[in-house]
Amino acid sequence: MTSTGMNTMSKIIFYEERNFQGRSYECMSDCPDMSSYLNRCQSCRVERGCFMVYDRSNYMGNQYFMRRGEYSDYMSMMGMSDTIRSCRMIPMHRGSYRMKIYERENFGGQMSELMDDCDNVMDRYRMSNCMSCNVMEGHWLMYEQQQYRGRMMYVRPGEYRNFMNMGGSGMRFMSMKRITDSCY
Repeated sequence: MTSTGMNTMSKIIFYEERNFQGRSYECMSDCPDMSSYLNRCQSCRVERGCFMVYDRSNYMGNQYFMRRGEYSDYMSMMGMSDTIRSCRMIPMHRGSYRMKIYERENFGGQMSELMDDCDNVMDRYRMSNCMSCNVMEGHWLMYEQQQYRGRMMYVRPGEYRNFMNMGGSGMRFMSMKRITDSCY
């Protein structure tokens, strides 16, 4: 089973100023370039669904996971810049989760298969690094540090041969978490 009708109901509103003030931009789907709508972004409100927001256009740069809630000054809370340039709606997934992670780029080195969250790749799989993956089912967040901390990257079904080519700039991923319906 894949994504559900929840997708059409997702909604995030970005504001130029803190506390939901100033010009706003409402988004209900993916937006590869928000720069023509807002000069900056200092607060947002996720009314429905989950989104990834990016500090560069075309879903590049640092990524931040936003679930339903109000973020009156999320820049200082999350250590973000005030430059949000793109956002991607994360569809709700119902069904199983499966991802293969690889120690090296292009699916090289040791491989391990995940079907649930992994808070420490080193402890669980004795892998010192994760440089590529193949997501077969579900939507996942990958974190550069153990225990779901540090910079993150959103992955959906597909092949990810080299994280460096995706703007990861040397990131290695040490923990992975499923985006389940409890996130919505």
